[in-house]
Amino acid sequence: MRRSFLCGVSGLAGCLLLSLPVIAGGRNVDDYPLRVHIFQNSQHSHYRERMIEYVDGEGRANLCENGEPRGFDYNFRCGVRLMVSAGFETYPARWKKAGKELEILLPVMGKPGAFDACGLMVEMKDTAYIRHGGTLEEEPSAVFKEWMQKHQYDPEKGLNEPVTAAPAPVGTPGTGTGTPRQNPPQ
Repeated sequence: MRRSFLCGVSGLAGCLLLSLPVIAGGRNVDDYPLRVHIFQNSQHSHYRERMIEYVDGEGRANLCENGEPRGFDYNFRCGVRLMVSAGFETYPARWKKAGKELEILLPVMGKPGAFDACGLMVEMKDTAYIRHGGTLEEEPSAVFKEWMQKHQYDPEKGLNEPVTAAPAPVGTPGTGTGTPRQNPPQ
């Protein structure tokens, strides 16, 4: 009887120790190689006994995967609020179901290195989103990729801030009017 009790307690303690990283939210950022830039987000917080039970909403974002930018629309239901990306900030992400569901990591305020995960149900586009003149617009992914290359911006490789490109001389082939677009996507 005593032996079976000790085995049961030991087994329970082992299970608790093994599940501790999951409870603590111990996620490895290296397991999230993709980057998501959130442009728009509309959400509603649902409360139970004055505590957030869950948050649901929808929005628009870009995904950087293998150096290729693509826009997508999404909806979600998570345990925390989602924030739009500030500047060129991106969230680490990975596919849960290729082409259908992304999981992104959201930093936990006040706990450096801690993250909450949130699943996004996505509808991928063949274009990328850009912010131009205060409005959200779409442009071909190839055009956005050219901008990324020109400004050495690739969040998957840690190049998180675009570099201002020198203006091309007037009449240079491939620049249209000779004035390169200086409004970076945000």
